[in-house]
Amino acid sequence: MTDDAAAPDLRASDADRERVADILRDALAEGRLDMEEFGERLDATYKARTYGELAPITRDLPGPGTTGVPAVSLTKDPEAGGDWAGRIVGDGDGGTSTWAVAVMSGFQRKGRWTAPRRFNCFAFWGGGEIDLREAYFADREIVINAVAIMGGVDVVVPPGVEVVVRGVGIMGGFDHSEEGVPGEPGAPRVIVTGVAFWGGVGVQRKLPRAEKQRLREERRREKLERKEERRRELESSLQDHLNLHPMRKERDPHRRDDR
Repeated sequence: MTDDAAAPDLRASDADRERVADILRDALAEGRLDMEEFGERLDATYKARTYGELAPITRDLPGPGTTGVPAVSLTKDPEAGGDWAGRIVGDGDGGTSTWAVAVMSGFQRKGRWTAPRRFNCFAFWGGGEIDLREAYFADREIVINAVAIMGGVDVVVPPGVEVVVRGVGIMGGFDHSEEGVPGEPGAPRVIVTGVAFWGGVGVQRKLPRAEKQRLREERRREKLERKEERRRELESSLQDHLNLHPMRKERDPHRRDDR
């Protein structure tokens, strides 16, 4: 049997399945798949065991290597868009901080820091916060390995970032609520893994502080504009009333006084 004939029967790895899932997410974002088709194909992707089972899933989608088995083994290299191109700093930066420990205390990583390819953290009777809303990224895919024992770790990501949760909870839990949200083209992927024992690892999606402030200012401005508009309407209504019913400022000189 030749190598080509045997290729469809080769066992697929987790990385192969993730690359196929990437192609599906791009197709969803571009409107080539609707949500129902995306869900069906994504489910088939994670159930696939061999290259032969993976290949048909993306065969009708554009992209490199869409014909035949090799499609599932090629590395996706999406075009970076928006602000993400400037926030993924590349291979030369190992990150501002690569680990954190909280024992009956806490830790924070927030603001304009560089998240490494792998960040390890440990919380015992304590808590930690890893805020990526204003962070730079050492690579397009980073891993946060969190171990929480009778403690907790919160991971905060901005809109547009894809989240994958692979942690294990033992009388504890990992938050999966932000999984399944397609990432923006060129945005990083954050993989959250580790162990939670009598503790928890949460994932939240929040707007960056500057964007929240901008939205607050915009709502405040709209509120003032509505208030000013109501004031003008009230003044106009009052003026119309006065024009229809003018006030008599002096007594009619021809009116008889019957007293």
